[in-house]
Amino acid sequence: MNYTELTSAIKNYTENEETTFVSLIPTFVQQAEQRIFRTVTIPEVRANSTGTVFKGNQYLQRPSDFLAVASMAIIDPTTAEYSYLLDKDVNFIREGFPVTATEGKPLYYAQFDGDNVSLSTDGHFIFGPTPNVNYTVELHYYYQPPSIVTSQTSWLGDNADTVLLYGSLVEAYTFMKGEPDIMNDYKERYESSLKQLSVIDAFGKRDSYRDGEPR
Repeated sequence: MNYTELTSAIKNYTENEETTFVSLIPTFVQQAEQRIFRTVTIPEVRANSTGTVFKGNQYLQRPSDFLAVASMAIIDPTTAEYSYLLDKDVNFIREGFPVTATEGKPLYYAQFDGDNVSLSTDGHFIFGPTPNVNYTVELHYYYQPPSIVTSQTSWLGDNADTVLLYGSLVEAYTFMKGEPDIMNDYKERYESSLKQLSVIDAFGKRDSYRDGEPR
């Protein structure tokens, strides 16, 4: 299902083509996508990026589309060995490494700050101890994929169109202040299709060879 087909379905299900309603369909769809992607962690909501944390500098800027960390590793420039860092908070790093001029191989990281929308700057990670050389950082993280509204097609539209449709209908019918029985039907169908998507999420976290076939 592409965005044109989704828009047409929303109008047909709700029997509503009023101008204000139609103009808000992109909002309904994006709200549904956000709800879905905050509920399940399918591989399509994970991304990978690499950067460099420099000698003498504790900080590394987060990706612009960052939501949450899945894992973070540094790569030794001499041996190419991966070392996965432990997630702590800023207080731990400040107390454990109170002298920022003391350098070593980073063992820990924390989220130092968040995005500053007014200044158009992204948040930063802080490392402890302060890096003693330049390290490549490999970050696996969660993000929200591009919306079907802007890209016209999406993974959800191609592989989970039922949950996307009924999620959008819940948002649309909430705006319409529609009949409770119809709203409940939309919600039930949304929850049912979301459970099906959660099965894919669960399968993505197991390996048939090591874990056995699911029963």
